[in-house]
Amino acid sequence: MSHSVVITRTTTTTTSTSHVVLNTGYLRTTPGLLKLAQLLIGAVNVGLVAYYIRRYPTSGLPASAEFFFLLMAVAFLIGTFCLLASCLVSLSTGGIISKTIYELVYHTIAFLLYLIASIMLLVDVTNGRYYHTLKDAYMAAAILGLIVSALYLFSALLAQRSYRGI
Repeated sequence: MSHSVVITRTTTTTTSTSHVVLNTGYLRTTPGLLKLAQLLIGAVNVGLVAYYIRRYPTSGLPASAEFFFLLMAVAFLIGTFCLLASCLVSLSTGGIISKTIYELVYHTIAFLLYLIASIMLLVDVTNGRYYHTLKDAYMAAAILGLIVSALYLFSALLAQRSYRGI
């Protein structure tokens, strides 16, 4: 008995051009949309408080509520930008990093510190510490801070589910 064997050769040619592949599909996922919203609202918070921050505080305290809020907003703006950029530039990062504990720890700490900073700023604003222009801007920043802290809480819950494998 004779058998016929078919041999197929496949040749793959690659060129060595450097190009950046963007994983735009990550922005269609819930974690991607949350990170984008956190980044945009965080940038608004940094812009608002950095623009209106007082150069000479009347209380004489170096660690005032608006400075702490600005510090937290800048820190988590940078961290969220790094997370989002790494998930957009790499095809596998979004799937891998969500399975580690890093996202759970990061989003939990971001939620807690952003919430504390927002409440501190909100308390200062409602106690009448600032004049009218600053009061409106800082009230908006405090409310946006509460919104972004809720987004970080939601991200932490999603990260916990992804980490646990639920």
